[in-house]
Amino acid sequence: MKLTIAKKMFIGYLTMALLTVVVGIYVLQSLMNLNQITNSLLKEEFEIINKSKTMMDDLFAQERCERRFSILQDKSIEQLFWDRSKEFKKDLLSLKGSLPFKWGSILSEISDLHEDYDSFFLQEVRLIVEKRNEEASEVSKKELKEKMDTLVMKVRHLETIAEESIDEKMKVSHLEGRKALNITFSLCLLSLLIGIFLAFFFTYTFSSPIKKLGKATQFIAQGDFDFDPKITSGDEVGELAQFFRNMAKRLKELEELNIDASPLTRLPGNVAIERTLNELLREKKSFALCHTDLDNFKPFADKYGYAWASEVIKEVAAILKEAASHAGQDGDFVGHIGGDDFVVITSPSQVDRVCSYVTKEFDRRIVKFYSEADRKTGFILGKDRQGTEQKFPLLTISIAAVINGGKAFESPLQIAELAAELKEYAKTLPGSNYVKEERQ
Repeated sequence: MKLTIAKKMFIGYLTMALLTVVVGIYVLQSLMNLNQITNSLLKEEFEIINKSKTMMDDLFAQERCERRFSILQDKSIEQLFWDRSKEFKKDLLSLKGSLPFKWGSILSEISDLHEDYDSFFLQEVRLIVEKRNEEASEVSKKELKEKMDTLVMKVRHLETIAEESIDEKMKVSHLEGRKALNITFSLCLLSLLIGIFLAFFFTYTFSSPIKKLGKATQFIAQGDFDFDPKITSGDEVGELAQFFRNMAKRLKELEELNIDASPLTRLPGNVAIERTLNELLREKKSFALCHTDLDNFKPFADKYGYAWASEVIKEVAAILKEAASHAGQDGDFVGHIGGDDFVVITSPSQVDRVCSYVTKEFDRRIVKFYSEADRKTGFILGKDRQGTEQKFPLLTISIAAVINGGKAFESPLQIAELAAELKEYAKTLPGSNYVKEERQ
């Protein structure tokens, strides 16, 4: 899967979000555990301690009532005893209903003891009613006292167990809180470290290729178009690097063309001409190469000077570009070999139109480059290559058109040789003209 910059950033943010969720869930879970312990303390241990104190008060009140009744034998005191007994049982029943199963055993034991205590009190009441005071006193001093002592011990033991349970749960709560704090701190530290790592990773991932591209730009500015920034990432930066390499390749080609181009006409030179021909030959395409040359150009340049002769070269370049545009077709190529030699590459079907346009336009425009006297006489006086003075006619243009049917030539050199032969023949003909030859 191709990881784009957006996907990388999404993965980074998602990782941080998941870490945050993990930390949050753990903190919430720890708080819930601590809250559960607190609720347990409130509902169990503290409830037991509170109820135990009330139950102890009820027991001591019952004990006082029992002793007073054994002496005073007053029915109202007996009723106070049973009222306190009800209060005790009510608190005990409340504990049984609210506490978990683990407390059931000791509560049942206390309940049984209290039932026995009440039974012995009933026995004492009957003996007193029957005027058997000595036996009643014996029950009060022995059975009732033993049951009360046992009951008090059991209730205090229940309170002690609750206090020990509170201590144990407080220890667990402390350990749980400390553990939660340590793990939360560790998770936060891990999240921070991962965040720092991702920040550095993304910074390096983005900044390093950009620096390499900046360095490559400097090399290209210095003319080193082959410098490779060596960026292979599969994201947008990698695509940008590939575009950059393609741009450098294109700039190199344009630089070569620019160096090769004629400084006078700005037309592509020999390198571009050869590259175009090689491409056409490699693809086995049909085309027509028109090699143009000016006749009697040297005597003209000798008489009118280099600067004026250069204007003629520019005019020829303009005519050829117009011919490719108006008489040729899209994609026609115009190149400047050098001096007064030019090349036009067009299709075989358009070669006659192009050559006719060039010869007619040249003859129409060239007269403006001559003085009035030379235009009237129709020639100029100059010296030939042997130094002999003679008359030279006005400039004309000769075009040698070589038509490649698709597989006739193997190299641009073969085409150039045939074009040179045709051009020499064209120069023997009077006026501006063109000759062509087709090879299949």
